[in-house]
Amino acid sequence: MFGSTVLEVAIGMTFCYAFVGLLVTTIQEAIASALRLRARTLLTAVKAMFNDPGFTRLARDLYAHALVNPRDDGMAPVQSALENKPSYISPKHFAMALVDIIQSVPNNWEQLRSDIDALEDPQVRNALQSMYLRADGNMERFQQYLANWFDNTMERVSGSYKRRSAMISLLISLTIAVTFNIDSIHLFSTLWQQPTLAAQLKLPEASVNGDALAALRTLPVGWAEFPPRLDSAFLVQVAGWLLTAASSMFGAPFWFDLFQRLVNMRGTGSKPKDAEPVPQRV
Repeated sequence: MFGSTVLEVAIGMTFCYAFVGLLVTTIQEAIASALRLRARTLLTAVKAMFNDPGFTRLARDLYAHALVNPRDDGMAPVQSALENKPSYISPKHFAMALVDIIQSVPNNWEQLRSDIDALEDPQVRNALQSMYLRADGNMERFQQYLANWFDNTMERVSGSYKRRSAMISLLISLTIAVTFNIDSIHLFSTLWQQPTLAAQLKLPEASVNGDALAALRTLPVGWAEFPPRLDSAFLVQVAGWLLTAASSMFGAPFWFDLFQRLVNMRGTGSKPKDAEPVPQRV
């Protein structure tokens, strides 16, 4: 079992990383909501699918469809790019809306082929013609191909969005580490010498509140001297900031779960020794 010093150091370090991770998540969600990053990313992906960078043809018609964008009346001018852009589109609704837009005669399989052949963009036209032929007269199968096409596109977009989000998270966490001077190297060395600093930490709520901030102040973080001196110790401090930022990338749920396990481990205490067997009378 871990010694008490190792356990207290681990609890203190884990609490710091959980706090930074929670703060990063809160700030990043606020930025994504304010800038509508998900909606913008989805719109960019749909315009790329239809080769419609100007948002004047299929992409614009799709976003004006009620199945895709029920909050918009579809009457806004092209320059406004629609007032209410969705952050998510169901693949099934995408397929149904696209068929509605393309076909000139509802539920007419033969006419649908002519409508696809009349599309302006050759790349989109070839893709839809291929799916049309493979559907072999089955409208549901054709819509399923369209939904799969949309799913595959969104998977690539999702990977790009996650990589960009990871970079934003790293920059935010590094900013927090510098602002609060959360130096992992200094924190570890101080807790190792004074493990009682983390002894009073309890399970906090998974939110940025006054109790969490008060608990953070009990640990050796913050600025004692600002601006710092640009010497060899400052290089170690920068390394500590980078370590804090990198560790917080695991996410707040990971660190809070680990923190809970460590606190529970501290509460159970050391395992009692097995009692010696009582000799039996003969």
